[in-house]
Amino acid sequence: MHLSQIVLYLSLLIVLGPVVLSDQETHQQPSATSPEDTEQCATCEVRQQIKTMRLNAIKSQILSKLRMKEAPNISRDIVKQLLPKAPPLQQLLDQYDVLGDDNKDVVMEDDDEHATTETIVMMATEPESVVQVDGEPKCCFFSFTQKFQASRIMRAQLWVHLRPADEATTVFLQISRLMPVTDGNRHIRIRSLKIDVNSGVSSWQSIDVKQVLTVWLRQPETNWGIEINAFDSRGNDLAVTSAEPGEEGLQPFMEVKISEGPKRARRDTGLDCDENSPESRCCRYPLTVDFEDFGWDWIIAPKRYKANYCSGECEYMHLQKYPHTHLVNEANPRGTAGPCCTPTKMSPINMLYFNRKEQIIYGKIPSMVVDRCGCS
Repeated sequence: MHLSQIVLYLSLLIVLGPVVLSDQETHQQPSATSPEDTEQCATCEVRQQIKTMRLNAIKSQILSKLRMKEAPNISRDIVKQLLPKAPPLQQLLDQYDVLGDDNKDVVMEDDDEHATTETIVMMATEPESVVQVDGEPKCCFFSFTQKFQASRIMRAQLWVHLRPADEATTVFLQISRLMPVTDGNRHIRIRSLKIDVNSGVSSWQSIDVKQVLTVWLRQPETNWGIEINAFDSRGNDLAVTSAEPGEEGLQPFMEVKISEGPKRARRDTGLDCDENSPESRCCRYPLTVDFEDFGWDWIIAPKRYKANYCSGECEYMHLQKYPHTHLVNEANPRGTAGPCCTPTKMSPINMLYFNRKEQIIYGKIPSMVVDRCGCS
């Protein structure tokens, strides 16, 4: 090799050396995103998609289970006008505010030891014209569905709001059963109470109507409604039976407590995770549904609830707790796409809401909370 060639070769090494070394250093540096981080990001995206799908499904399920084609167009202002300002209803609303999630691992199932009670609040509506004379009385009819059973009624209270009296007096509260005008006697008095009231003080009064309700449930044809009067010593009727200006939310309503049937608590055996959990197996994750985010002011309570959702892998080696599903998949491995992570136990929620007729309904919406997830 000539001297000039050697000098040229050494020159090239001097010039290119740092470039080559720099390139090697670049390859040796760890990448900004590791495979574990990439996999974690993909898992987060999948969970987010599942959460979005779950929220959309919940909206559709609620409307479907309430037999509504679309959400009632009831604004927050209308809710404030129509919502009864009554003690038992306020207690019910307060109950939703203080409910915690301390029992999230507890599932209720049937047994013969403990009974629970459900409260039903029914608003009074105008009775049929057949019991009215010149459009009176405007109140009160209570409609009952066939699911009501007389044997399950534990308590029934009629709540009536009394306007303030001009002076301290004794009020005679009378409740009469309405009958069709053609039957002659339109009124059959069923309850009569004497109540001492102070001057200028309004109040809520409750009357036991369990016996009347029991008769109506066993003989629905006798339910034409009732008339409520509360006369003071001067003959003024203090009972609020229709919504006069300033008396919104003070109309009569019926509060019924119904035995739901024996239940007992047992511990849930499902796998629970949080959003930061590294668990890859099928697991239950927290998801809170906020009806105000939906713009659903027609739902009075709860304003939000914990619905939860399922996400994760269902490999065959994770199926020891589900032997039946495992055997089915083993017997027909090509005929199935494999087990999916789905709810294996769900529970209902109680909901207080307005229907499209602006009536307040307190009902149970089935299968709205994911209690346990599994592979199936």
